[in-house]
Amino acid sequence: MATTGAVFVQTNEERNRVLAFARDADGGLAEPTAYETTGRGSMAPHLPSQGSVVLSGDRRSLLVANAGSGDVSMYRVDGARLELVGTVASGGDGPRSIAERAGSVFVMNTGKPAIASFGLSDMGLTPRVGGETPLPSADADPAQIGFTPDGRTLVVTQRGADAIAAYPVRDDGTLGEPSTVMSSGPTPYGFAFTTGGTLIVTEAFRAEKGAAAASSYSTSGGNLTQKTRSLANGMSEICWSVVTPDDRFAYTTNFAESTVSRFGIGSDGSIALEDAAAASVGDFRPGLRDEDVTDDGRFLFAIDADGGSVIGWRIGTDGSLSRAGSWDGLPTTIAGLAAV
Repeated sequence: MATTGAVFVQTNEERNRVLAFARDADGGLAEPTAYETTGRGSMAPHLPSQGSVVLSGDRRSLLVANAGSGDVSMYRVDGARLELVGTVASGGDGPRSIAERAGSVFVMNTGKPAIASFGLSDMGLTPRVGGETPLPSADADPAQIGFTPDGRTLVVTQRGADAIAAYPVRDDGTLGEPSTVMSSGPTPYGFAFTTGGTLIVTEAFRAEKGAAAASSYSTSGGNLTQKTRSLANGMSEICWSVVTPDDRFAYTTNFAESTVSRFGIGSDGSIALEDAAAASVGDFRPGLRDEDVTDDGRFLFAIDADGGSVIGWRIGTDGSLSRAGSWDGLPTTIAGLAAV
């Protein structure tokens, strides 16, 4: 096949590996190549995070959190081919989410909730002195970390506290004192940004059936300001969010029903529900989780963990989704997904 992109997931098994899929121009996936992380996964299905597998902004590096061994693996990326550079301690236990921008990396550890800071180069990850920031509460139960598009703020969703924190990022790669707002709805989980800085957050509503929602915030000046309050989609256990490169649509995966919801994004940062079930794995059962949109904005890929699959959809000009390539027979512990 003529390769035009790639999809990466981790197996999250005891002997953790990255599965690298070459992608063709029609969204088809080739048989994956497995690469050792030299770390251990959690070995449990449904790793509760977004961002355990991430590509650097320049697409030259892939970072993978090994939740079982408390370390992070870094690879050089050449299309769908990977070269392991090294694996370094995450600075804590249970790393589940990674954020990178312009060579600055933060890792969210969940055993004792804290954020660790690293510098990224072609030679690997280097811990920054004084770069560990404990979260305010041991019960924070953080879900995801991520940079605002300007790189000046690191956002953290805290499921246990029903709060969202915004940490200023200092020039030396350490974090300042956060400003924290209560989430519009309970259990803020995964999130994504538009290029203009609008933050779109999923709200799992403590897994209450049919109560899932999404909300949006402005992040101007590092301050979080509500734009759209909890907007229900009638689904359950909404947990992951991605935004298309043109900032027109946000897609969320709803774990309990294995559906994808489509939200339209306004120029003012507001969101509107356009299709609660824009796509589905085919039957309303649990499983659909981590997702990503390819750099060209043409395809959405997601993990169906319970089905042991990676599933792709073509994105229409109107935001509609139609089935593209998929791959079955994967471990049901699979977690994290990055697409290019």
